[in-house]
Amino acid sequence: MNHEDTYLDLRLTAENQASYFVRGAIQHALERVRPRFHGTLLDVGAGLQPYRQLVTAPPSRVERYVALDLAVNEMAAYRKKEHDLEWDGVTIPLGADAVECAMATEVLEHCPAPESVMREIHRVLKADGIFFFTVPFLWPLHDVPYDEYRYTPFALERMLRAAGFAEVELSPHGGWDASLATMLGLWARRRPMSVGKRRVISAITKPIVRYLLKHDHVPDLRSAPMITGISGVAIKRNTA
Repeated sequence: MNHEDTYLDLRLTAENQASYFVRGAIQHALERVRPRFHGTLLDVGAGLQPYRQLVTAPPSRVERYVALDLAVNEMAAYRKKEHDLEWDGVTIPLGADAVECAMATEVLEHCPAPESVMREIHRVLKADGIFFFTVPFLWPLHDVPYDEYRYTPFALERMLRAAGFAEVELSPHGGWDASLATMLGLWARRRPMSVGKRRVISAITKPIVRYLLKHDHVPDLRSAPMITGISGVAIKRNTA
C-alpha cells in the first residue's frame, strides 16, 4: 500500500511521517464535528472522497452524500473516482437552500476566487446549515499550478462572514512542535535525495517526529503561534 494514499487511522511510519500529523488532524476534526452532520452532505471538491465512509457513519446522521468535483481534473488519480455533481470551481449546480451540510477538506487553497465559493456554499445551505472545512498553513506547493493560497484564521473569519455566515468557529491544527515535526517529515520524505540516503534519514527523523508530536500543544491563536493548518465550522442562520 502507498502510504501517501492512506488517510484514516494512520500509524506513524518512516514512510508517512510527512503527512501523518496533517491527515490525523483532519480526521480528528471531522470526528469532532461528525455528530452535527445530518440530512444531505455536499462534499465540495471531493476528489478521491477519502472521508466519505467516516462522515456517513454514526454518530453522523447524514442520509445522502453528494460528491462535487470538476468535470476534468488534471490530477489523473482523481479521475478514477466518480462524483455525483460537476462544477466549474465556482458555481455549484444546486438551487438555494438545497443541503443541510457541506464540507471542503483541503480545497479552499486551490480556489482562485475563494470568496465566491464561500458565497455559493452559503447559498446552497439551508438555514442553520453547517459548513465544515480544513485548509493547510504549513505545507509545500502542491497540485501545481493549482495551489493558490495559505490562509490565516483572521482572513478566513473575515471572508466567511462577508459571504453571509453568521457564526464561525476556527481551530488550529498543531503548534510549534507539530510544525517542526511536519517540516522534518517533509524534508526527510520529499527533499530530492538518493533512495539509500532517504531510507537512512527517514529512520533518524521518525523518532524525533514521534517525540515532537507527543509533546505538542494546541496553541491559542492570539499568541502568534506556528500552526500546520486550520479547521473550521461556519453556520448559516435564517435572516428572514
